[in-house]
Amino acid sequence: MTATPVTVIGLGSMGTALAGAFVEAGHPTTVWNRTAAKAAPLVAMGAGHARAVEDAVAASPLIVTCLTTFDDTRRALEPAAARLRGRALVTLNSGSPAGARETAAWAGGLGARFLAGAVKNVPSAVGAPDTLLYYSGDRSVFEEFEATLRVLGGDTVHLGEESDLAALYEMAVGAMLLPALAGFFQGAAAVQARGLEVSSMVRFAGKWLEMIKSLLPVYAREIDGGDYTDAASSVNLFLAGAAHDAELGEETNVDTAWLAPLHDLLRRAAEAGHGDHSISALTEVLRKPA
Repeated sequence: MTATPVTVIGLGSMGTALAGAFVEAGHPTTVWNRTAAKAAPLVAMGAGHARAVEDAVAASPLIVTCLTTFDDTRRALEPAAARLRGRALVTLNSGSPAGARETAAWAGGLGARFLAGAVKNVPSAVGAPDTLLYYSGDRSVFEEFEATLRVLGGDTVHLGEESDLAALYEMAVGAMLLPALAGFFQGAAAVQARGLEVSSMVRFAGKWLEMIKSLLPVYAREIDGGDYTDAASSVNLFLAGAAHDAELGEETNVDTAWLAPLHDLLRRAAEAGHGDHSISALTEVLRKPA
């Protein structure tokens, strides 16, 4: 079977990894980037370099973009708008559900078939069997090019026909990243304040993350069912622990002010009657009235 030609637009670290995966899998790959020099390593691997974005789009039936935002994607492709008709456009960028819907409408108006996606891993993981990518939008695009897209990661999922679902899940799942990292960085600063190596806490932090992962199905069931009464860890328990964060900050000279909104969330949940409920009841406080 002939390998599908593919064009990759945007050669940052992730875009370069995507294009490299296509090349290594034997797909005729055309690349384009505003800074042309970024294409050189891929050309050395066997990719073709289009000097103009119009030529890049014309080169393949499958166009994969990896730019920062949906706005960036539309701006980059605007000069090639007339050549998008009949082609499959797959966006792998950050952005809101509204941005995905706007881009889907823009692409549809140009006669392109649209699929929005997200890579849920770092560039070095592209192509690995367990790397997750999810997509939403035109199912016919996913079904036609699934084997090609699976080159980018073995855990490849189509979420549904609605064009904004990938962006929704990207932001919903991604919301966990910064708080988790900030917590690790706070811990790192506290450990260093005692003259200890941060590497000494990595194994323990990993175990802690595994424990948190094991709780996610429990919390999901509580939230979906709206029943928070079986509290293994209550709101009040977390609220009582908030004082320890301030003590740690004073002892280690670490700024813990970033936790203040989280502590406020706990207080508001308790005031709303969720003190003895599962910590997952915070969802009810986060959910604004319609």
